[in-house]
Amino acid sequence: MLTIPNALTFLRFLGIPLFIYLALSKHADGWAIATLVVGGATDYFDGKLARALNQESRFGEIADPTIDRLYIVAVLIVLYIRHAIPLWLIAILLARDIFMAIVALVLQLKGYPPLTVTFLGKAATFNLLYAFPFLLLALSDSWFGTAAFILGWAFAVWGVTLYVGTAIGYFRTALATITVRSHIIEG
Repeated sequence: MLTIPNALTFLRFLGIPLFIYLALSKHADGWAIATLVVGGATDYFDGKLARALNQESRFGEIADPTIDRLYIVAVLIVLYIRHAIPLWLIAILLARDIFMAIVALVLQLKGYPPLTVTFLGKAATFNLLYAFPFLLLALSDSWFGTAAFILGWAFAVWGVTLYVGTAIGYFRTALATITVRSHIIEG
């Protein structure tokens, strides 16, 4: 349980309240963004190290995607409060997460293991985690803010597209898992 990958995952978790504090209480956008950067880096390295060191764990399987979702929700709330994103974007992302939570619950109730996070699922999260800092920087009334706005929305569109697309892929995988195992049991 006490491994380098799990320590990085826990460090990433601690970044969530720090980000909220920096972005809302202090309006220290630079430090808030640095917190997101560290969170994104630890998200990448915890999985990479877990595989390289053969330290993959059940904790990591559950905590990693859960913390990803918590980061996304926290950042969405901050960006909405700061008027950096519209409510419809939040609605799409939250609807996808609720849908995936229901799929995970159904799999668990039927005794199946949780779905494995795919490369595209990680890419969706990475795009969103890149989009959010740019959208926060886009609040600056300067040429830099304009450039950040363009980059932020480019990453956001790709991230949302991949996020919804991977939900469809995960659902199909879950459905196939249930169907195949049902046929094996019946056969």
